[in-house]
Amino acid sequence: MTKIQFNKAGVPLMAFGDKTFVTTSGAPKPSAKNNPANKRPDASKSIIYIYDTTSVSEYQLCSWGNANDFPSVSNDIIKKVGVLSTGLKFTRNFTMGQGIFPARVTGYESNGSEILEVINDKELIAFCQGRMVRRYLEKALRDYLKFGCANVHLIPDAEGKTIKGIEVINALYSRYTVAKNGIIEKCIVSGKFPDFPGQEFEAFDILDDFDPYADLDRRRMGGKIKGNSFVFAVKDSWSNNDYYPEPAWYSSYLAGWVDIAMVVPKFLKKAYENQINWKWHVQIPYAFWDKKFPEADFKDTLTRQTAIQDYMDSIETNLCGSDNADKPLFTFFDINPNNGKVEEQWIITPLDNKYKEGDKLVTSAAANSEILFSLMINPNVLGAGMPGGTYAGNQGGSNIREAFLVNIANAWLDRQNILDPLEAMLEFNGIKDVQLRFGNTILTTLDTGAGTKKTLS
Repeated sequence: MTKIQFNKAGVPLMAFGDKTFVTTSGAPKPSAKNNPANKRPDASKSIIYIYDTTSVSEYQLCSWGNANDFPSVSNDIIKKVGVLSTGLKFTRNFTMGQGIFPARVTGYESNGSEILEVINDKELIAFCQGRMVRRYLEKALRDYLKFGCANVHLIPDAEGKTIKGIEVINALYSRYTVAKNGIIEKCIVSGKFPDFPGQEFEAFDILDDFDPYADLDRRRMGGKIKGNSFVFAVKDSWSNNDYYPEPAWYSSYLAGWVDIAMVVPKFLKKAYENQINWKWHVQIPYAFWDKKFPEADFKDTLTRQTAIQDYMDSIETNLCGSDNADKPLFTFFDINPNNGKVEEQWIITPLDNKYKEGDKLVTSAAANSEILFSLMINPNVLGAGMPGGTYAGNQGGSNIREAFLVNIANAWLDRQNILDPLEAMLEFNGIKDVQLRFGNTILTTLDTGAGTKKTLS
């Protein structure tokens, strides 16, 4: 049976048979009904830039993406592209390193390196290496890398004197209110997003982005901490988007590399299902379907699609099989009286099977490399280097070690952004003159006498 992909109007766009591959050629004729002269189709593939506002109770929300669904759409894309998911997870893991440690900067080396004194305070070390902080770091980096921002929830004690808890509100379920006088005041949280939440939501104050700790201190002096909790918004500012920043991988999505990484496996799967043995490519003009199967002759689109399905099955049967080796296939066409050109002509081309799966795999590898480049990951670190061509690279141990060191060096800003809420929490709780640093395991060469060494950064 021929498998047909129809458009919304019931016109077959592509069909796969056992021996044939069919496409509809040309373009549909414009009509006032489906293509008004004053309306141009939106060619943008953006899923983040178009903003609408939604009223939720007394709050006006700024939508996140075309349908307020950027996080959920992005999450689905990430799940479908192995290299993107793995690259983001790899970035999260090396950014977290081996967790955080409290330290004090006592000076600097001549090369600018910090001289750190580790603070051996048992309670502070237990806090930094405890489950609450570890879960916070993991989830904050997850949302920060996947979606461009993380909403950190700071939870005071019952008296409002200290902050006892820190967690991350899942970005899938959080949205910002429209800014007032340039300030985004509230984070609205609902498990119903991206759908309209009705009255099922919570609203949290967002701390001032300019100086969140000073904002907390002002609220403490004004007696506004008790009974409230706050959101510390951590954002990647590279996109200049004050509401919802773009994640790093989004550039590879806009460039089409993420689509290629998704399409190639689908193509290969379909090719293997058909055993790469298509014999004919049949190109059928749009106008043929309007004449052969006029919409007015069918009560609905589904009935029309069924008729086309039966017709395509008969074409497939007529073209293929040993019994049909010498059977002719008759098609008809018109001559345009104005220009003398042939119109509405079927084109049936025998296919010489020159398919080579390696060609598609090279394209897939290039897409994988471009996605990793957008994340600033050297593909060789993940074993994705190619043996030759444009994306060739040395996969030796030295190259991998150097690339990993570059990753750690580039992680400094992201690490500081993620540490800001923790440091604000400690300072609010009266723990002064403490800097948080990440522990790193660094790969070394065998001639040093050890495979790894640990550092603080």
